[in-house]
Amino acid sequence: MSLQRDFQTVVPFEVCAPAQQRIPFVFNSPHSGHYYPPEFLQQSRLDAHDIRQSEDCYVDELFASAVPLGAPLLRAHFPRAYLDVNREPYELDPKMFNEPVPSYANIRSVRVAGGLGTVAKIVGEGQDIYKSRLPLNEAMDRIETIYKPYHHQLGQLLSDTRAQFGYAVLIDCHSMPSGVEWGEPNSLTNQPSRPDFIIGDRFGRSCSDALSWAAIELLQNMGYHVAHNKPYAGGYITEHYGRPHRDFHALQIEINRALYVNETSLERLPSFATLYRDLAQFMADLTALPDYVFLRHQQAAE
Repeated sequence: MSLQRDFQTVVPFEVCAPAQQRIPFVFNSPHSGHYYPPEFLQQSRLDAHDIRQSEDCYVDELFASAVPLGAPLLRAHFPRAYLDVNREPYELDPKMFNEPVPSYANIRSVRVAGGLGTVAKIVGEGQDIYKSRLPLNEAMDRIETIYKPYHHQLGQLLSDTRAQFGYAVLIDCHSMPSGVEWGEPNSLTNQPSRPDFIIGDRFGRSCSDALSWAAIELLQNMGYHVAHNKPYAGGYITEHYGRPHRDFHALQIEINRALYVNETSLERLPSFATLYRDLAQFMADLTALPDYVFLRHQQAAE
């Protein structure tokens, strides 16, 4: 099985938790994993550097201040190119496998069409990962031994948080290539506008509006350019766990990689430390929002 073969010396994911959870927040970094199993690399046509193009480099480190604030941080060690837990469990491209995929697999999603299903076909700007088709059981093993336990862990963290505090807030942490465009071109330079951050809430469906606007305002007050839902409104995790009417709020945060990392070498820039400090302050302010921001849906229903 994939877990026994590929993760003998490294756990596929872990929870970094405070001694006692003090705030109703859970932070999640599902795409920052950078342990590439040797057999996986042997299956790939890419080298150990090029295969990292879809990785959310160092995002788990950027949000590490959540733990001393009193919130757990769930982080993946497996890479997104190996398995993407921000997808439905069975978004599979049948052309990737030797055998037919199960009838219940979602083979027609937009993400599968783009090569970015649960087991991705490509990284970066369309570079194929694999040398040849995979045995279907390769994908099914990854889903059974890593994907499902990951989501079980995330769901348990959120359920425990709501039980303790009356509501739970999931902050799903990601990064994006610097080339992502936003809105109209700059009127002075006629160059495309590019956001520093994108806040995604599934167009208001995954969390309290007040949470989204608080996040946007906090970042803007720090001098960052912030977009809302475009072009990233939140993936499967935000959509699946964001149930504000049940006191589960989910917000996705995308960070422009050019703020902190050389996108070619993947080395941290000197600005990494500044961004780390800004995010620590951002998290401290965001997690200090009053309860009514999150409970008003329940109050309205009453």
